[in-house]
Amino acid sequence: MAKIAVTRWIPDDAVKLLAEAGDVEISPVDRPLTPAELHEFADGAAAVVGMLHDRLDGALADAAGPGLKVVANVAVGYDNVDVPALASRGVVVTNTPGVLTDATADLAFGLLLAVTRRLGEGERLLRSRTPWSFHLGFMLGSGLQGKTLGVVGFGQIGRAMARRAAAFGMTVVYSGRSQKDTDAEYVSFEELLARSDVVSLHCPLTPETRHLVDATALRAMKPGAYLVNTTRGPVVDEAALADALEAGEIAGAALDVFENEPEVEPRLLGRDDVVLSPHLGSATVETRTAMAVLAARNVAAVLAGRPPLTEVKP
Repeated sequence: MAKIAVTRWIPDDAVKLLAEAGDVEISPVDRPLTPAELHEFADGAAAVVGMLHDRLDGALADAAGPGLKVVANVAVGYDNVDVPALASRGVVVTNTPGVLTDATADLAFGLLLAVTRRLGEGERLLRSRTPWSFHLGFMLGSGLQGKTLGVVGFGQIGRAMARRAAAFGMTVVYSGRSQKDTDAEYVSFEELLARSDVVSLHCPLTPETRHLVDATALRAMKPGAYLVNTTRGPVVDEAALADALEAGEIAGAALDVFENEPEVEPRLLGRDDVVLSPHLGSATVETRTAMAVLAARNVAAVLAGRPPLTEVKP
């Protein structure tokens, strides 16, 4: 049977589906594989099921050999995949859109609430046993009703974030590659920065969006505004973000993804105006299972000679 190389643990439901399509080999080490390890592991594979930390490219295909038919990326974003290089070698590329929309939007809005209402700071205060007492000026945060949320990238997750914001009484503006059929107002990125009380990033990582939020963008935001990032870390220049926070150019930031993941800009770690979480956007049992199952179904379809469910075209 065909070798199916899975670069890290996936839920059992997905393993069972893959086992019906070939011989499943799961990496025995619970960490990202080095490029050399990844290439050795893929040798002879007909399918590779990879994670967002894996570089899935022409070198991987060459290491796997001419029998490689499909690379399934267990993520909606595919900035880690060289789609044209794989396609030129006859390899189908798939991703996992749709199934993680609500989980990621929930997490993004949770981060928004955490940073605007100082929830992380408050929890740290209690856990440190710092004396405190209620009074009307104690740990005041920022309310959301009547405020403006700026959504950068209005795909499925961005629109889901907008729906949550509307339910909290926020006005939504958005920027992106094209105008959508929505009640939210379409504006330029520059106008979004100037008007928004919270800027939430949901654009894919591309050469054009790398460091989209840089020192210039941060200075264009309101002094009382907050930044939320649940898309890809390199969309934000973390050093510039630390500079902006130190200078009081914005009020705070909430990050689930990081520029050099898993490392975090050291100056962000000790700040009470920053909320941090370790890439938990899709981290629910239901969502991560659905992602892995969709990847497995894509692999099974391609190995059986059928079209994949969610192909990424070059």
